[in-house]
Amino acid sequence: MNVPTPLLLDAVTVGDRLPELSVEVTPTTVVLGALASRDWRPMHHDYKFATERNGVADIFLNTPNQAAWFERYLTDWTGPLGRVGRMKFRMKDSIFPGDTMVFSGEVTEVTTDDAGCGWVGVEVTLTVGERTCSSCSVRVAVPSSADDNPWARRGDRWVP
Repeated sequence: MNVPTPLLLDAVTVGDRLPELSVEVTPTTVVLGALASRDWRPMHHDYKFATERNGVADIFLNTPNQAAWFERYLTDWTGPLGRVGRMKFRMKDSIFPGDTMVFSGEVTEVTTDDAGCGWVGVEVTLTVGERTCSSCSVRVAVPSSADDNPWARRGDRWVP
């Protein structure tokens, strides 16, 4: 089993671009995300309700599902020790089965707090074709050295 090498803070600089992640959205993607987040609202699993009652093209991704995809995108980049501290996103357009989500990101800040925790600010954009569907601002902790682990930080040592 290959375990990815964790990203260390000194390997990150402002302006770095994260590798893009492209994901084909299927009805299963939409429905399983809704089920996992216990969102029983029919617009996330019932085509007829979504199209006739809500007037949209199809069932669509819910908010927690998008949050999970943003987290996955970031931790694919940081490796297993990356820990999201804060995330704020704005959904601008719906994402439907048949769409291809493309995540892209840029590093906007690299800092170390008083407890020695390394922090990276990232602006992430989720697009489908020419449409920007969501934008996301994230503060993610990454190891500041080879022996650091943001997941081990508690109390005063963890201030997201």
